[in-house]
Amino acid sequence: MANIFAKKPLAQLLGEANSTGHGTLKRTLGAGNLVALGVGAIIGAGLFVRTAAAAAQASGPGVTLAFIVAAIGCVFAGLCYAEFAAMIPIAGSAYTYAYTTMGEFVAWIIGWALIMEYALGAATVSIAWSEYLNKLLEAFHMPPISYELSHSPFESAAIDGVMHSGLINLPALLVIVALSLLLIKGTQESAMFNAIVVFLKVAIVLVFIAVGWQFINPANHTPYLIPENAEPVKNAAGTVVREYTEWNKHGWGGVLGGAAIVFFAFIGFDAVSTAAQEAKNPKRDMPIGILGSLAVCTVLYILFGHVLTGVANWREFADPALGGEASVTYAIKAHMPGFEWLGTAVTMAILLGFSSVILVMLMGQSRVFFSMAKDGLMPKAFSELHPKFNTPYKSNLALLVFVGGFAAFVPGSLAGDLTSFGTLLAFVLVSAGVWIMRRSDPAQPRPFRAPLSSPSFPFVPVMGILVCTSMILALDGFTLKVAMGWMILGFIVYFLYGKRNSMLQRGIVVVPTEMEEQAFIEPDQHNR
Repeated sequence: MANIFAKKPLAQLLGEANSTGHGTLKRTLGAGNLVALGVGAIIGAGLFVRTAAAAAQASGPGVTLAFIVAAIGCVFAGLCYAEFAAMIPIAGSAYTYAYTTMGEFVAWIIGWALIMEYALGAATVSIAWSEYLNKLLEAFHMPPISYELSHSPFESAAIDGVMHSGLINLPALLVIVALSLLLIKGTQESAMFNAIVVFLKVAIVLVFIAVGWQFINPANHTPYLIPENAEPVKNAAGTVVREYTEWNKHGWGGVLGGAAIVFFAFIGFDAVSTAAQEAKNPKRDMPIGILGSLAVCTVLYILFGHVLTGVANWREFADPALGGEASVTYAIKAHMPGFEWLGTAVTMAILLGFSSVILVMLMGQSRVFFSMAKDGLMPKAFSELHPKFNTPYKSNLALLVFVGGFAAFVPGSLAGDLTSFGTLLAFVLVSAGVWIMRRSDPAQPRPFRAPLSSPSFPFVPVMGILVCTSMILALDGFTLKVAMGWMILGFIVYFLYGKRNSMLQRGIVVVPTEMEEQAFIEPDQHNR
């Protein structure tokens, strides 16, 4: 069983990265496209929802400091991703990095975990997309899509005294179908669509920051850190909605508690690394794409949080109805007279944000499947490219069915924080991989080197491991149990299918070539 930890040779990975011709992905993405992909995946509803929630539940006006703390945690992982992506510019992201540093079984674990981040994440976001579509229709005084056609069969609700039960979430299914077909059409076309969406939603965020700055009330930022002896927060009806009895609900503890809440708004920059094999100049462009998108979003998040808590007092968001998806619209309507239209624009920005998040998640998952199939750990069909578009179309079609089915017939709450678990586990293993690679292969050329990561002083990798592990432990017990169940299922699949079909276990090497077909040869037959 020891061979399940066999490592994929780095030379083989680099050979695959440099291969061209039939069966390889097209290199069509520049640094700007990669930054846009990262921003597209990061800025979703998290910016508009988690900011107010973190302010009300933990940080108050200090939510801007919470964003900084969360960003620092992401930077540790981001630097490790950037080093690997520049050194091994091949599709697969954390799965590929783990394969060459920690062996096949660990690579399988992370590949299986990434399904939670990308596939289940895309399905969950598409369900939220459906909900916001109805909000937008209401804003334009148009009849919403019926409850029956916008909810799963497991959901029901009383509307105007009449009980309704869902049949199918049709909008969620249709957005998955549309974006999957776009991905099949081509990476460049998908990147262009994403760039347009990113431009529009970032423009709306900047308009909110610029307009809202005029309505900031300095009193709302005083005190900036909630005093440790803060009085319980009451809503408009005088009901206590928040007690400050825990260490992470006030002062600097509140900043850390807020960081744990807003951390998940940063998830997505790692999806850039899944497109490494489609980057024109990955050694230069991958670090720019990963760290550039993280930097852009961090600045926007800090400014957004400063304006939101300046326009409206953080205590107002303690009301559950205002501390979530309605928070920004509420702040605009209640404290920014004359700019009610901006509330509708924010709803549009959220809808656009969801669209680009779904697109990048579907793209990331298909590229992970592509790499796993090339290694024999997934069915070969997932690595087959379209004869005209050179995209992994069968992988995209399989995801269309799986993710579309989840979106159409399963409640969005089921996925919960599983997306976060998969993401954080990937962050931990990538950080560990950089440390291991620095010790095992110090002479390997590294176009980008994460600072403070020497074998004797691995500060950045260790901090990435510690910060992300603490975030995993902070997840609720139910999420951890479901995640463990999913991972156990993955172990079963590996031993029943993956291990038996693994190219590495069978001693088969994939030889990169520019010929029509790639050749598979036995190493001992060619003196390798």
